Amino acid sequence: MPDKSARRQSLSGWGNYPRHDCFVHEVSSQAEQRSLITSADSQTLIARGLGRSYGDSAVNALNDVLLQTSRSRFLSLSETGLLRCEAGLSFAEIIEYLLPRGWSLPTTPGTKFVTVGGAIASDVHGKNHHQSGSLGNFVQAFRLLTASGDVLDCSRESHPDLFWATIGGMGLTGIILTAQIQLNRVETAWVKQETRRTRNLTDTLDLFVKTDQDYQYSVAWIDCLKQGSSMGRSVVMLANDASVSDLPDRQQQRPLQMKKKRRKKVPFNLPSFTLNRLTVSAFNGVYFRAHRDKESIVSYDEFFYPLDSIQSWNRIYGKRGFIQYQALIPKQNSFDGMHELLELISKSRQASFLAVLKSCGPADDGILSYLFPGHTLALDFPFKGPRTIELCKQLDEVLLKLGGRIYAAKDAVTNANTFHAMYPRLEEFLKVKRQIDPGNVFSSSQGRRLGLIPT
Repeated sequence: MPDKSARRQSLSGWGNYPRHDCFVHEVSSQAEQRSLITSADSQTLIARGLGRSYGDSAVNALNDVLLQTSRSRFLSLSETGLLRCEAGLSFAEIIEYLLPRGWSLPTTPGTKFVTVGGAIASDVHGKNHHQSGSLGNFVQAFRLLTASGDVLDCSRESHPDLFWATIGGMGLTGIILTAQIQLNRVETAWVKQETRRTRNLTDTLDLFVKTDQDYQYSVAWIDCLKQGSSMGRSVVMLANDASVSDLPDRQQQRPLQMKKKRRKKVPFNLPSFTLNRLTVSAFNGVYFRAHRDKESIVSYDEFFYPLDSIQSWNRIYGKRGFIQYQALIPKQNSFDGMHELLELISKSRQASFLAVLKSCGPADDGILSYLFPGHTLALDFPFKGPRTIELCKQLDEVLLKLGGRIYAAKDAVTNANTFHAMYPRLEEFLKVKRQIDPGNVFSSSQGRRLGLIPT
């Protein structure tokens, strides 16, 4: 039976699919969390931050969910930029406080509204993966509350297997209490961006190959509805951290001052027919024409978090929600794989409103590390029931054929057999999980669906 202090609440990820009733706990102290974990009456549980993973990784159907956002203190910052903080601290808070002091995150996903604990559990990556890798490369240590109630200090030297199982382990090894992350020193709160339009997928991938060594950051918006010789046409954004001398004279006086921008808001779920092939095609045409080849100075927020300027933007997909599908294909198969994915999407007549292409570098040592050298394509599909699930299954089959994989932090529908085939080190993870959590105290709807919970 759930603890009487818990409230029953319908939860989902950012995609609003799937949605399940869970028993939510707001306990802030370590002692209270330990008591809940070790209680004889406790169900399975999973930690939850700001709920920005897209699927059901921080959802635990008819079981316990522990909110972590109240544990959000800065603890220390060394002269070399080593940040020690509680795991409920958000990237937004880190940026607001430390960027004006000359420190930036070493890598970041497309939203700053994620917690440090959730970012480690998802081993997040960003537009600089081809040069800097994912967050795991910059995590120096963390404290982990385990199923036994013990707190372990984990690092590359102390409990290394558990350290690398937790980075990318989707919260299934325990609750991250505090973490130490190495930040980067920057001169300004701006990037120097070069925008280039490409005619098709060949041009886009060629541009990535030619520029990966020259630009810290790269990302492409891709028109996934175009066919024929225009298939894969893109707007590519390449950037480096701006130096003070790169800024206009009026900005050089305060190079670390962040640009203030008022956030818009989607106040309610839009009708399900709002996003369809015609409206997405029209938007894509306008977006492509609006972005000419040029160089510009762009604010930190505008470059890294364009969608964060629209509060509750997930509501544009309507009440049924959406599936975000992020495909990774090895570099040697990138062109054939991306071409096949785009053809499947076009034939399915299921429009992806957002399609983002990125270049990837070497994986870190995380047992369930997602990335390796290649390219990723992130897609948003309005959820249309079995049709959308079937499309994702077909996309999975392409990835399996080409040695690719999906990203667990975005996944909502993949099955266990497919996930196991995509992640060859999964048995290593399950071994660590059995050792640290033999009773499977830590569990989630996604963990059960993907077979990440040992039987």
